Amino acid sequence: MSITLPLDEMTVHEKLEAMHILWEDLSRSPDAIESPAWHEDVLRERSEDVAANTAQFIDWETAKAALRARAK
Repeated sequence: MSITLPLDEMTVHEKLEAMHILWEDLSRSPDAIESPAWHEDVLRERSEDVAANTAQFIDWETAKAALRARAK
């Protein structure tokens, strides 16, 4: 099945709404979505950092600002 959306004609709000609808649908059957192997690797590394007291944490507002700055 091929689905084509008029992305050039859609507003940002419409695009976000489409993403929301897709995510809601995908979330109904999480077992059908297999995580890539690298997800497990990253989680293991982060758990090891926490156990070794080498993990660094920042508050959510700082994280959002950093992500926004990187996206520019």
